[in-house]
Amino acid sequence: MIKESRFNEAIKVLHGIAESNSCRAGLSLLAYCYFYTQDFANAATYYEQLCQMIPENNDYKLFHAQSLYQACMYDEAFKVTEEITDEDYRSDVTKLQAAIKYGQEDLVSAKNLVDSCPNEDPDTEVNLGCLLYKEENYEEALSKFSTSLQNIGFRPYLAYNVALCHYRLKEYGPALKYCADIIERGIRDHPELSVGMQTEGIEVRSVGNTLTLHETSLTEAFNLKAAIEYQLKNMDAAREALTDMPPRAEYELDAVTLHNQALMNIEQNLAEGFEKLQFLLQQNPFPPETFANLLLLFCQHECYDLAADVLAENAHLTYKYLTPYLYDFLDAIITQQTSPSDAYQKLDELANRHTEQLRKLTKQVQEHRTNGDTDLVKKAVLEYEACLDRYIPVLMAQAKIYWEVENYAQVEKIFRKSVEFCNDNDVWRLNVAHVLFMQENKFKEATGFYEPIVKKNYADILNVSAIVLANLCVSYIMTSQNEEAEELMRKIEKEEDQLAFEEPEKKYFHLCIVNLVIGTLYCSKGNYEFGISRIMKSLEPYNKKLGTDTWYYTKRCFLNLIENLAKHMIVLRDSVIQECVTFLESCELHGKNVRSVAYSPFSEEVEQFSGQQTVAFEARMLKLYAAVAAGCLQGGVLSPLLWYLLSDLREAGFYAQSYADITIMAIGSKMAMVPFTWRRKLPKLRCPSIFGSRILVSAEAKYLGVILDSKFTYIPGTCDKQIGKGLLGQQRSVW
Repeated sequence: MIKESRFNEAIKVLHGIAESNSCRAGLSLLAYCYFYTQDFANAATYYEQLCQMIPENNDYKLFHAQSLYQACMYDEAFKVTEEITDEDYRSDVTKLQAAIKYGQEDLVSAKNLVDSCPNEDPDTEVNLGCLLYKEENYEEALSKFSTSLQNIGFRPYLAYNVALCHYRLKEYGPALKYCADIIERGIRDHPELSVGMQTEGIEVRSVGNTLTLHETSLTEAFNLKAAIEYQLKNMDAAREALTDMPPRAEYELDAVTLHNQALMNIEQNLAEGFEKLQFLLQQNPFPPETFANLLLLFCQHECYDLAADVLAENAHLTYKYLTPYLYDFLDAIITQQTSPSDAYQKLDELANRHTEQLRKLTKQVQEHRTNGDTDLVKKAVLEYEACLDRYIPVLMAQAKIYWEVENYAQVEKIFRKSVEFCNDNDVWRLNVAHVLFMQENKFKEATGFYEPIVKKNYADILNVSAIVLANLCVSYIMTSQNEEAEELMRKIEKEEDQLAFEEPEKKYFHLCIVNLVIGTLYCSKGNYEFGISRIMKSLEPYNKKLGTDTWYYTKRCFLNLIENLAKHMIVLRDSVIQECVTFLESCELHGKNVRSVAYSPFSEEVEQFSGQQTVAFEARMLKLYAAVAAGCLQGGVLSPLLWYLLSDLREAGFYAQSYADITIMAIGSKMAMVPFTWRRKLPKLRCPSIFGSRILVSAEAKYLGVILDSKFTYIPGTCDKQIGKGLLGQQRSVW
């Protein structure tokens, strides 16, 4: 079994043999199997027993130290290496000690140990490259790794180191090439690792954390590929890279893979992503980026209390994993929730420091270009871009403080101060466009900023944010460029139809959002007939467009319409009212399982799902309100009484409908239709049928002991004549 690398099975068999835990052969085999399944803690335990059993055996001591090192028990591992004094083991011990010091981030001691290794040893060059990488000297590290790769030949771990240096230098093309080489060789040499099977939907068993998987560097290559695609904002490709790697159970995943899964699936499952990142913080070691990413994600999703709690609980990690810039930035963002003025001051100090640095770097780039020094120009440009990447979030955080109080003029002023550095930055231009748009008198200027963003991605227009397309359409409309708006909408519709044909199950909301925004605009301007028609069109087809967010903006417009109808501020044609009712009936039909309320993923109410929190329920209520607002009891002396009757019936759980001709229908156990009129003869009335129940015409109706007859005589049966006289008296008054 061990020969066939079936280590887990061998461990089970060995544990079934009583003597295996007390004899040298059994302990040696168990330690070996645990080491090759990467269960280094158990491997160290068995090697320790072997060292106690046979203290003169230096092999067991070396293996014991290696197991402790792999289990990140650095101090214990170093103590064990000091017990090995045999000169034959000196080279291996020195390299292991250097690795231990490297793991402890004692780079000075690690370098001294590496320098004491023989120069002809190929590992020496690799170890020097690792030290240079740790010191962020990526170019020299790349040179060391490339030289080793040429001298030793292709080794997956060396190819990965080269790719990692290219990644740090933002040379994504060469980095992806080396990742592809590692993956291609791994697939060819080890088909049993099932690379890519998960992405294709094939169920495969876990390959475990075997030595073979470690030696192929496939996990590392796929993680690096995912990171590159993430930086390039190719989120689908990044997620695909993670699913392409050899399948393992979740409890078998390494820390880097778990971190990347959390980061790249955070939008799909926010709570799970946060849970994974917080779990990693409790492990030793964890990816250095985990702490900063968790805090930034908490702030991005406005979980400021959680960010403050994590900072307070992990104060010992702050100085180790957060740069001074990042700490100051997070501190200002969290402070903003309690004191916006203090937060703005902190952000302003940060911004001023960055503007000074940007000016210095701009001057350096110009000087190096004048001197014709290409390498220094490249280095200065990289520093400038890194500084600008830090400056933009600070600028946006400043602008957000005024944005939230709707002081758009001040936001524009902040952006104008940064134009010398950010004029070519897409994020800056997009936010300038938004603030110009929100001022409602600068649509032409907003168009000038939105247009280049859209035209840049016109061939693949659905990659543009839907709100950008919607705002551009509105800007076109408000500047009388209706033809351009229509052309853009046709382009979006064409692209969505094409993708719907290729991927029928996938949902796209670009055209839906554009129509919602345009419809809302027209409704706000009082053109309800056209505005509501755009709103209704936006949700077609309902099975793909009707969702919590789209319904929220739809019902806002309908509620505004109903309010104005009820106040008699507007009048709509009957055909439009009927279209609205038909639309709401369709929403009711397709919205039975669609939530109408969006909860935070941390809310306890997420799991609770009542029938009244569905689109179907709200659509049914809107339909009722629309019908009542469109036609109410009016003009007659009986109107107040019948209206109260109608309200009571509704509260009692009956279905009730009101009409302008003073007719009431109540659907319950006893149903009747009473036409109240002075006419001697009525035209022949056709008895309606509602919900399968036929409603007959009646001459009278009894309510609270009062009999209301169609001729207003109040004489029949049990009706108190005094009440009848009172009503007859009221009948002559005007209401």
